[in-house]
Amino acid sequence: MKLRVLLRLIPTGIFALLFLVSEISIAQLPQEKEDVYVDESGVMRWGHNDLEVKGFGVNYSAPFAHGFRSAQKLGVDLRKAIDNDVYHFSRLDFDLYRIHVWDTEISDAEGNLLENEHLELFDHLLKQLKDRDINFMITPIAYWGNGWPEPDEETPGFSHKYGKRNSLTNAEAIKAQENYLAQFLNHVNPYTGVAYKNEPNIIAFEISNEPHHKASAEEVTEFVQKMVTSMRSTGTKKPIFYNVSHSTHLAEAYFNADIQGGTFQWYPTGLGFQKELEGNLLPNVNAYIIPFNDVIKENNAAKLVYEFDAADVMKSYMYPAMARSFREAGIQIATHFAWDPTYMAHANTEYNTHYMNLAYTPSKALALMISGKIFHEVPMNTELGTYPQNLKFDDFEISYEEDLGVYNSEEEFIYTNDNSHKPKDRSKLRKLAGVGSSELVNYEGNGAYFLDKIDNGVWRLEVMPDAILVKNPFGKNNLEKTVAVINWGNWEMTLNLPGLKENFSIETLNEGNDFMAKATGKSFRIEPGTYLLKNVGVSDSYASNQSWKTIKLGDFFAPETTVEKIYVRHEAIKEVSENSPLDISAEIVSNEPIEKVEVWFQNGAVYESAALQRDKAFTYKMSVPENLFKNGFLKYRIIVFTSSGSRTFPANGKGNPGEWDFYETASYITRIQKVGGPLYLFNAATDSDYIVGEWRRGNQIVPGTRPGEAEYQVRVEELFREDEENLNAAPVYDYSFRYNFQDKIKGRSGELSDYNNLIVSGRSLSGESKKIQVAFVNKNGASFGEIIELQPGEGEYVIKLSNLQSVKTVTLPRPYPSFLPYYFEHNNTGGFDLNNAEAIQVSIGPGLEEEEVNNSQEIGITSFRLEE
Repeated sequence: MKLRVLLRLIPTGIFALLFLVSEISIAQLPQEKEDVYVDESGVMRWGHNDLEVKGFGVNYSAPFAHGFRSAQKLGVDLRKAIDNDVYHFSRLDFDLYRIHVWDTEISDAEGNLLENEHLELFDHLLKQLKDRDINFMITPIAYWGNGWPEPDEETPGFSHKYGKRNSLTNAEAIKAQENYLAQFLNHVNPYTGVAYKNEPNIIAFEISNEPHHKASAEEVTEFVQKMVTSMRSTGTKKPIFYNVSHSTHLAEAYFNADIQGGTFQWYPTGLGFQKELEGNLLPNVNAYIIPFNDVIKENNAAKLVYEFDAADVMKSYMYPAMARSFREAGIQIATHFAWDPTYMAHANTEYNTHYMNLAYTPSKALALMISGKIFHEVPMNTELGTYPQNLKFDDFEISYEEDLGVYNSEEEFIYTNDNSHKPKDRSKLRKLAGVGSSELVNYEGNGAYFLDKIDNGVWRLEVMPDAILVKNPFGKNNLEKTVAVINWGNWEMTLNLPGLKENFSIETLNEGNDFMAKATGKSFRIEPGTYLLKNVGVSDSYASNQSWKTIKLGDFFAPETTVEKIYVRHEAIKEVSENSPLDISAEIVSNEPIEKVEVWFQNGAVYESAALQRDKAFTYKMSVPENLFKNGFLKYRIIVFTSSGSRTFPANGKGNPGEWDFYETASYITRIQKVGGPLYLFNAATDSDYIVGEWRRGNQIVPGTRPGEAEYQVRVEELFREDEENLNAAPVYDYSFRYNFQDKIKGRSGELSDYNNLIVSGRSLSGESKKIQVAFVNKNGASFGEIIELQPGEGEYVIKLSNLQSVKTVTLPRPYPSFLPYYFEHNNTGGFDLNNAEAIQVSIGPGLEEEEVNNSQEIGITSFRLEE
């Protein structure tokens, strides 16, 4: 019953007395959530207080499909695993959850809901989320099979029988969906006793996941309306959304049905690169532009994002920028895709192009925490400028160079990596979360930590274990392949928190934690767990099971140590100038104490050794002795010594080259180049796998005419291909690809100012000349290039760097959905500076005459190199 109804029942005299009570007291009376509604301006609002709905969180699919099967294979208690992951959601302040339910596992061919283990686990998950005050946005129909990344199983559902395409048009399939939707909404969660249609924590329903309609507008409207009518037949008043970011030419048809909003997704770095993307990707997330936004406005509809991720990126700086752009676009709520269940995050098998988990990707998880703050604090439709001017706004700051996101308000300080930011108001600080070190926390480990002020002189500290990436997480994975390990380190921490004095006491809170910590001044050694930090003289006691916000003080979960051997993560500098300084840095973690680490440099049959010194946590460094620098190749190996002996890397061989029976020959190799020699930015023989661009059937790498050479061939039959998901798009006659050369030049960066020419080695693969535009892409997203004309037959073409002109930057990788801009529109000024360049962009299209743009384009590129 609403407060205003209660007030009508109170006698006048008593009402007068109550009127004297402060408005704040009345406002703080607990209010039961009421259904969300969409107002006349297209804004979702809470029914109980009319406030704008804001929310941010993740997708998470442990009760279904691969997540469910993996738990069975690993012998995991799924209910407990779900509870633990939901706890991590609460630590990151998530207040939203979304899933596309695998209808194929919980329905039969006629659309009858099946009461099985998947549905029971889903109900359990929703109850845990509700207990943590996390709301939901549910998509009842996925249309997917349940296999990915494995083969689909034989499942009973209508999606399995009809498939997605037929489900959108087949009369029997449509009836099955109508039946299923009504039963799904009427289903009563046994853990809450409330039907989905009435669940206060459900903000909205999205009918289905990415339907990809191909029918006429009238048929699409009829289909959507049937789904809506089925859902409304249950009596639900909740907003119903439909995916409008696919087949966008049908936008009006979607809104001609009785829906209250449209759903969107964003994969600005594409999907499935199979390794980490390099370079500055902030231009890709400069803005989220919806070309049919006027249709949404005309229909007074709300907007939400059901999925987003910077796929194939391990850095943390992208997510706050995406959140900013979403809010600028008028998006109210959003959920990241997808959280890796912790029990399988070591292998990242569920969606290997994504990787997100608090324990295994702490900086990225903290970036999502900051993104949630953006959704709650930055007003919708706020104009925040164009990159790079939009990196500082309100209490937020983003840095590509530092791989950093920061939230710095009066009461909270959250950061994703080491930083030197000054807290806005240290005296008012009540909450801190971070990875690395800052002005308030100095910490050697690399796991996340959380500090919450419980009372004056009392803080709760939660420390997660260290995460170490040991293999490419975005490649082909399986449950037996470990891409990251967890280490429970014992590291020193120093705190400079407001009101926390020297020599404070440290009490363990979480169950099973027997670590004895003692502060000396404001420093102490710490292991993963939760702790209570109290000033000397504070007599109040705090129990582990004491509730605090959405958690209990003693709550804690982290995977146990998974380091079972020695891991060495090191990439050799590819090339360095003669007589230039060269540092070797490696991340090394071992299941045994490391006694020493050495680098053995090989010169013929002679070895010279030098010690790698531990710099921080798992990082070991050294400077290469000057006497080893001479024109040629620097070959070396890293040897790790423990009480059990030694192992040599990169081969990970037992023993070391000083032993007679050591047979491994693999080495790290750095090329030592004479100063002023050519600097290769791209070599097709070694670099083609890292080219970023849309795959075309004719693209291939072939051997060159000279030993050690290769040619990257591009064959494009048509520069513009109609996009069936965006039929209203203006044609863009362009095919571009890019290669990021940062790693190739960092050992010779001191020479860049001496180069004047770019030499292009390439040819036309047809019998006639072909124009291409070759451009350098700067770190700020601006590009400078020139058009050259490749002739048949091998040749070299000289581009004078002084002649480069400003050209368009293509957004690569191409984002999804495909209606997003093809070019990065920016306001960057100034000329070209090679020291700021990080990539080569090749474009086929600029400079072509009208009669040429429809012809096939065939070129081959062997290399790009700089010369004086």
